[in-house]
Amino acid sequence: MKTAFINIKELIQIEDLPKKYVSGKEMSKLPTLKNAFLIVENDIISDFGTMDNLPNNIHFNSIIDVTDKLILPTWCDSHTHIVYAGNRVQEFVDRIHGLTYEAIANKGGGILNSAKLLQKTSEEDLYAQAATRVEEVMQLGTGAVEIKSGYGLTKDAELKMLRVIKRLEENYPITIKATFLGAHALPIEFKDKKNEYLTDVIENILPTVAKENLAEFIDIFCETGYFSVEDTEQLLEAGKRYGLKPKIHVNQFNAIGGIQAGVKYNALSVDHLEAMRDEDIECLKNTNTMPVALPSCSYFLSIPYTPARKMIDAGLPLALATDYNPGSTPSGNMNFVVATACIKMKMTPEEAINAATINGAYAMGLEKTHGSICRGKKANFIVTKKIPNYNFIPYSFGNNHIERIFIEGVEI
Repeated sequence: MKTAFINIKELIQIEDLPKKYVSGKEMSKLPTLKNAFLIVENDIISDFGTMDNLPNNIHFNSIIDVTDKLILPTWCDSHTHIVYAGNRVQEFVDRIHGLTYEAIANKGGGILNSAKLLQKTSEEDLYAQAATRVEEVMQLGTGAVEIKSGYGLTKDAELKMLRVIKRLEENYPITIKATFLGAHALPIEFKDKKNEYLTDVIENILPTVAKENLAEFIDIFCETGYFSVEDTEQLLEAGKRYGLKPKIHVNQFNAIGGIQAGVKYNALSVDHLEAMRDEDIECLKNTNTMPVALPSCSYFLSIPYTPARKMIDAGLPLALATDYNPGSTPSGNMNFVVATACIKMKMTPEEAINAATINGAYAMGLEKTHGSICRGKKANFIVTKKIPNYNFIPYSFGNNHIERIFIEGVEI
């Protein structure tokens, strides 16, 4: 099957050879073509160019005229917790009445609240709830997503979450990457027994995760009151033995050295980064570790935003992701993430789009197949409605500018 999209007002994020990622000043460059065509063969991008170079010797099964519309790659959301049970709407109300995220967690809410509910939820019910969210994010333009466990906090519940993630990957065209986040919080039965719980995660749960090939990445919440830098290194060392690559939660509320641990263990990404010191920025320079910002979380919790401007101006790359979860970001809308990065973090539209596509793909190990309009990459792209230019997407932040979504060459 060959399909040609013609008269594209602007084809965005094009490249002839796939880059790993963009960083520093390069993030402000967004390669585009005006008055363009795009050719898709089955699930792959086979060609693109300007309309005056459209091949006239090719038989197309379908020709789609997108006059006055833009085409850009689907979003790559590298940090989510989409598999969860129920919601935590009461905690949302509690915060409005003055309780902090930490205070809610200390009284048995937060992650422990989600874990208690998930443990009681059947695998079929959990799958159905998560499938609804996956369908939702696809309609919002996401073509690749990472999903973590971490709301189980027992062996059976963590494995249940990871099996659900695996089924989602098998049943939907969206590319899904799985992360084992057993060290997300301390279960109630392990209160004041952190070392015992970490040992349980490493010796009891991790071997089964690896044996059943249920995750590609390993994660830990490295934060005051949760897991220390020493805990983090212990877990990452164990994950390394099983071939799991680190992607870790760091610097959400406090900077305690988690970034340094991530770099030491060659983490693919370090995520959150709301609290960044100069030494943390320096540590990330000239590494293969992608910093990931989660602006929807800052918005929802009213906490500081990742200092994107300072980090990019220092020469670092940056990716953007949703952190879709029931407690701190009950939204998987990457369009809102891109807009919020521009409005609240002072990223340019070019930087934000780069962060949500090519850099997000890298943060999932997908830079060779996703994140740009490139020959040989997956035919994952958004066709916008009739809008003036790509700046309009974050500018008109409350509106849906997507007309059609194609994932692996098929309209969804």
